[in-house]
Amino acid sequence: MNLSRRDFMAMMGIAGATGFLSPSAIASSWGSGKDPYEIPEYGNVTLLHITDTHAQLLPVWWREPGTNIGTREQKEWGVTPHMVGDKKLEYYGIKAGTPEGYALSCMDFDTLAHKYGKIGGYAHIATLVKRYREQVGKKAILLDGGDAWQGSATSLWTKAEDMVGAQNLLKEDYFVGHWEFTYGADRVEYLLKHKLKAKFLSQNVFTIPWDEPVFDPYDIREVSGRKVAIIGQSFPFTPIANPAYFVPKWSFGIHPGHMQKMVDECRQKHKADIVVVLSHNGADVDKKMASQVNGIDIILGGHTHEIMGPRPVKINNTLIINTSTNGKFLARFDLDVGKGKLNGWRFNYLPIISNMIPEDQEMADYITKVRAPYAKKLAEPLAVTESLLYRRDNFNGTFDQILCDALREEMDCEAAFSPGFRWGYCKLPGETITMEDVMGQTAITYPQVTVTEYTGAELKNVMEQVADNLFNPNPYYIQGGDMIRVGNIQYTMNPGETIDKRITDLRVGGKMVQANKRYKVAGWGAMQKVEGTPVWDIFAKWLRSKKTVSANPRDLPVLTKNMAGNPGIAFPKEYDL
Repeated sequence: MNLSRRDFMAMMGIAGATGFLSPSAIASSWGSGKDPYEIPEYGNVTLLHITDTHAQLLPVWWREPGTNIGTREQKEWGVTPHMVGDKKLEYYGIKAGTPEGYALSCMDFDTLAHKYGKIGGYAHIATLVKRYREQVGKKAILLDGGDAWQGSATSLWTKAEDMVGAQNLLKEDYFVGHWEFTYGADRVEYLLKHKLKAKFLSQNVFTIPWDEPVFDPYDIREVSGRKVAIIGQSFPFTPIANPAYFVPKWSFGIHPGHMQKMVDECRQKHKADIVVVLSHNGADVDKKMASQVNGIDIILGGHTHEIMGPRPVKINNTLIINTSTNGKFLARFDLDVGKGKLNGWRFNYLPIISNMIPEDQEMADYITKVRAPYAKKLAEPLAVTESLLYRRDNFNGTFDQILCDALREEMDCEAAFSPGFRWGYCKLPGETITMEDVMGQTAITYPQVTVTEYTGAELKNVMEQVADNLFNPNPYYIQGGDMIRVGNIQYTMNPGETIDKRITDLRVGGKMVQANKRYKVAGWGAMQKVEGTPVWDIFAKWLRSKKTVSANPRDLPVLTKNMAGNPGIAFPKEYDL
């Protein structure tokens, strides 16, 4: 099905009578008086980019972080993407309360969520992708930045086959990976060889011990008589951030030197007119890589779930974006590609607000079919939340708070740890938490719950190591993710300090931690192979017993006063600032 603007607006007219906002209501709420998804055609190449959908086939609630700190030591104080809330809106010139304001900011999230609706959904993405392909024809290239195969119950239970089917229906052209590798090398290779139609590219994955490339590093595509080089960059820290036993014969890394070699090869050997990197590095790593590698025109980034739009960041003549998560945005680059150079560009950062975009029927039917065998199990009601539940924040998100509470109580422990994952969608106050929602926070291939006795010194060391991963001044030591989530642990944090000095006044249950005393801590997502009950079973059992849950109080750190005024903190009172 091809979809012109006329078709799209006609569908929206029908949708206005079936729960969607009408075209006039959409234009009015946007404040522009016109269709916000109408993009004038420009140039001779169009790049369409999605990333980090985390297997969310259906629309979800997604709140932007209220805390996303960049420090002066990192040279990231007030630098995109380390701005949140009103500061982010001011930087981009976006009016609060509009659909764009809702999409870009955490402010007034509950109110605006009820007003504008859920974000993402592959059927809604498909509608917009088809519309733009109809507009620009063969000039369009659709690129997926990875983390598409993990994050939902159905992706876990089908071993990612549900998502591959959706990718194929979207007719994606290129793909890179991260969480995909946690299905194991054999499963990845099988799906890439026998199921996925998109080309999987990675210049930074090699065999052990031979250092031979596992995947094609790049592809040269001729569009409108110009040669477009697409270089793939999968997540460089896969065997560190996730269990190495999933990919025991593969090595990963950033490999900026090899990236430079690939760029030069594309330009010199293949006479590429422009070079595009499809990256899963994370925003800060992409920025440093751009400063070191010459000849990249555009980096389409992912991994850290950042909003790096509506304006790209420019470093060393490289334009860098990061296209959020959960299908919240579709990024569109329209390029005027000349002989051996990029003459001009136009960029649009398009929120996928499901009430404003009708479903593509083909994709909607596929999603219904693939979910049908699991529908009853997914729909099981567990408890009602009194709090807004979300994960994404530098420190304890509210969903992680109740997960830590569940682990601590069910495992009879003094404290709990939960990984600082950035995936996992939201629930609004008053909504029922279902089994699907539990899986949306926990669906990984290494879910076993463990109980570990840490000394006080070991407890602090674990937390210092994670803090260094988040706040190290060298971006190449930042793996992405947020601070480890804690239950019944209190501390003071100075993000601007160095390792072993960031955390002070560490307490368990309000009592100062003693270096040699042992503390019983529940956790999940271990890096080594362990036996244990899957975390979703523990969490679901606890929710059933509670009936109603609240994320108050939260185990948030006290931040040191040098963080006062940081544009990466929307609600300073939460941290005693």
